Amino acid sequence: MTSTTASLPGTRSQRGTDRAYRLLRTVFTVAPVAFGLDKFAGLLTDWEQYLAPWVDDLVPGTAHQAMLAVGVIEVVAGVAVAVAPRFGALLVAGWLAGIIINLVSMGAYYDVALRDFGLLVGALALATLAFDRHQAQV
Repeated sequence: MTSTTASLPGTRSQRGTDRAYRLLRTVFTVAPVAFGLDKFAGLLTDWEQYLAPWVDDLVPGTAHQAMLAVGVIEVVAGVAVAVAPRFGALLVAGWLAGIIINLVSMGAYYDVALRDFGLLVGALALATLAFDRHQAQV
C-alpha cells in the first residue's frame, strides 16, 4: 500500500487508526475514573501506601485526604479524556509522570512505576492520534 492510499479515509490503515484511537480513548477515560473513585471506596488497595513520605509532608492534611484529592484529579482527568482527548490525554500523561516520580522516589514499587510508564506511553499515543484527528477535521 502506498503512502497516498494509506491516508485515504476508509482504508484499512485508517480503520485501524480509528480503532486504536477509540480503544485508547475508552481505556484512558474509564481507568482514571475507576481508580479515582476507588480512592473513596478503597476496594482495590490501600492507596495511602503508594504516597511517598516527602509528598505527604508537602501536602496539607493526612495521607488519606491527599489520596482523596488524587481521586478527584483522576476522575477529572478521565472526564477530560472523554470530552477533549487531545488535552485530556496530555493531562493523564503528566499525571502518570508524577506518579512514577512519586513511586521511584520511595525506592519501592518499581513494578508499578514500570507499568505506569507503559500507560504514560499509551496516553502519549492517544494524544498523538487525537491531535492528528483534529488536524484532519480542520
